[in-house]
Amino acid sequence: MNFIMLVSLVLILTGTVTLLLTFLKLNRQKKLASFNVKLEGERNFNWLGLIHFFNGIFSSDPKEIQKKFLAAGFYDNKFSKYFVVVKYGVLCLGAIGILVLDVFIDLPQSNFIVAESVWLISVLMGPDTYLAMRAKSLRHTISNKLPYMLDLMAVCVQTGMTIEAAISYLAQEFGAFDKDLSHLLRKVDERARVVGLEQSLQELYARVPTNEVRSFVMTLNQSLQYGSSIYSVLTTLSADIREVQLLHVEEKIGQLSAKMSIPLIIFIMVPIVILIAAPGIMRLLQHAHF
Repeated sequence: MNFIMLVSLVLILTGTVTLLLTFLKLNRQKKLASFNVKLEGERNFNWLGLIHFFNGIFSSDPKEIQKKFLAAGFYDNKFSKYFVVVKYGVLCLGAIGILVLDVFIDLPQSNFIVAESVWLISVLMGPDTYLAMRAKSLRHTISNKLPYMLDLMAVCVQTGMTIEAAISYLAQEFGAFDKDLSHLLRKVDERARVVGLEQSLQELYARVPTNEVRSFVMTLNQSLQYGSSIYSVLTTLSADIREVQLLHVEEKIGQLSAKMSIPLIIFIMVPIVILIAAPGIMRLLQHAHF
C-alpha cells in the first residue's frame, strides 16, 4: 500500500506543480501585457527561471502548442491557452480517482500499476496524438479542395483582379461556408501585405506541406517571376491536380482486390479446407484408436 500511495502522490504532485506553474505563467503574461513590461526583466527573478525550467519539462512551448492547434483547425487562441491546464488537471483528477478506488476496492499492486500507467500514457500522449491526426486529416481535406479554390481564383483573375486582390476576395467569400480555406487565404493575404506574396506562399507550404500545395506555390511563384499568364497557369494546375487525385482513387480501387483476398482466405477458404479434410482425419483417428 505504501508503494501505491507513493506512485499516486508522484502523479498528483506532477500535475499540481504543472498547473501551478501554468497559472503563474498566465498571470505573469497578463501583467506584462497590461503594463507593457519587457521580458528581459524576467532574468532578475530566480522563481521565474524555475517556472521556465519546470514548464519546459512538464509541458510544451506555448507557441508550439498554438501551432499544433492551428494545424488541427482550432483557430481560436483560447483553446491553446488552457491546453496544459486541462491536460494536467485531468491527470491529477484521474490519479486521485484511481487512488480512491484502490482504497475502497483494495486493488492488487500489479493492477494498480497498470491502471496508473495506462492513465498516465493516455493523458500525456492522447491529446497530442488527436491533434496530430486531426492536422493530417485537415491537410488531406485542404488538398482535395484546392482545385476548386484554383478554379475560383482563375475566374477572379480573368475578371481583371490581381492575384493579391483575388486571394483577399476569396478569403472573405470562403468565410461563409469553408472556414479552413478562409483562414488559409486570410493568412496568405495578411503575410503578403508584410513580406510579399512569394514569401507568404512559401509560408503557406510550411503550414500545409502537401504535394498539391507545393505545386500551387511553385507554379504561382514561377508565373509571378517570369510574367506568364496566371489564368492559364491556374486552370492547368487545377486540371493536373484533379487528374492526380483521380489516379490515386483508381490506385486505391485497384488495391481492393488484393485486400479482399485476405478475408476471403481467412473466412472462406480455411473453413472449406477444414470441412473437406475433417471427415477423413476423423476416420483415420477412429481406425488408429481401434
